[in-house]
Amino acid sequence: MRVALVHDWLTGMRGGERVLQEVVQHFPDADLYTLVHVPGSTSPEIDALRIRASPLSRLPGVDRHYRKLLPLFPWAARRLHLEDYDLVLSIHHAVAKGVRIARGTPHLCYCLTPMRYIWDQIDSYLGQGLRRRLAQPLVAQLRDFDRRTSGREHVTRFAAISHTVAARIERHYARRADVIHPPVDVDRIRPNGLPADDFYLLVGGFVPYKREDLAIEAFRRLGRRLVVAGDGPTRDRLAASAPANVEFLGRVSDGELAGLYARCRALVYPQEEDFGIIAVEAQAAGRPVIAFGRGGAAETVVPLQEGTGAEPGPATGIWFGEQAPAALARAVERFERLEARFDSGAIRSWAEHFGPERFRRELQAQVARTLDTAPR
Repeated sequence: MRVALVHDWLTGMRGGERVLQEVVQHFPDADLYTLVHVPGSTSPEIDALRIRASPLSRLPGVDRHYRKLLPLFPWAARRLHLEDYDLVLSIHHAVAKGVRIARGTPHLCYCLTPMRYIWDQIDSYLGQGLRRRLAQPLVAQLRDFDRRTSGREHVTRFAAISHTVAARIERHYARRADVIHPPVDVDRIRPNGLPADDFYLLVGGFVPYKREDLAIEAFRRLGRRLVVAGDGPTRDRLAASAPANVEFLGRVSDGELAGLYARCRALVYPQEEDFGIIAVEAQAAGRPVIAFGRGGAAETVVPLQEGTGAEPGPATGIWFGEQAPAALARAVERFERLEARFDSGAIRSWAEHFGPERFRRELQAQVARTLDTAPR
């Protein structure tokens, strides 16, 4: 069976690329199509595929400035022609599902989210002022492209990474999606069996919806030690104004991050995520998560029910209900009062539900359904 994989861009090894890495294990002989490919930025397994990139990939400086090319993304996606394949599997969060596919080819779209900066998180990216008004024609154009490439004549089936994303797919595309939680490499991250060190951990992507600013302000009020790992566009600005109790490490290796998970008191998770692999990784290390209780965290973090005497299942974290520094600060203080009730082994056991074996089974079932229901 000739298989084509489509991924929006290959510029780093983030959550979407970790999903792609697992899909590549399933389809090691597939061709891979993408808007932008920066060789060596993902993994040897991904780089070993036959990769076909759009014309955008040849522009100078594209590895650093590809996000600025957003108006050209639909055009670039349509420059990718997928012919003579038995199956197309797109891993989509921007325009991946919009590539040109031969009529009648079965197409399974594994949707990380509909394009967040034109739909559900447009306020985080564009605000409500002049910038939003100036961007309105572009937003309208991108929404039109997104809807036109989501019909049954183009996408045979949708699968979503969470119930949160499945609801967005139904709202924006009027399509139903089965849920396949993404694979998390829980075997790579384990508890260290030692008492936690006296710091909290934030793993940042430093784009607006990640809300690192919220966590920094909460810890400015608390005076507790917050260690921030990761890099991204807003990192330098946030680091310049952060208090002394907030430490920025920059980009860290997978091994270093696993060590930070195992040593921290808890992961601080202020964003509304589509799924949130980082939250599951922290739990794989046996550490609780202090999370905004919407989006993916509502499916991956089991909140402690204070005062009930017994939990319906193993509690793996604390939720807070408002994306505000005061709400997060109160959640940290509540966590510290109840910290002794969290069991590292039980948290680890919960995280194992999200391991790769389950993903492989469910993906295989979705591929079979896609082949069965395709027009030809």
